[in-house]
Amino acid sequence: MRLTTDLWVSAYLTRLRLADIPVYVTAKGDATAGAVIVKCATLDGQACAMQRSFDLMTGTRVWVTLAEGPEAEVDATLRRQRDRDPDLWVIEVEDRQGRTLLDKPGLSD
Repeated sequence: MRLTTDLWVSAYLTRLRLADIPVYVTAKGDATAGAVIVKCATLDGQACAMQRSFDLMTGTRVWVTLAEGPEAEVDATLRRQRDRDPDLWVIEVEDRQGRTLLDKPGLSD
């Protein structure tokens, strides 16, 4: 049984807030099965956007970098992704250290 996207997003937002990491939902997609992109802005003009991908070698789902660099360029990439997929969720994390917690148990797998 898979979690719905809105339940996963709610749990992710809670984990970030408990770690005192500011987070915002900048685009809300399909509540049941929308894909999620996590953008991490390091507040120095740089950002990174990550999405889940299926690793054919291991058979697992992993977080991979979709775009990285100047925040304006990452934002442009996210706009293009949203134009192609209106069901897409975009979660924006703001952390000078670049923490997203996506490498933590329960989020990394």
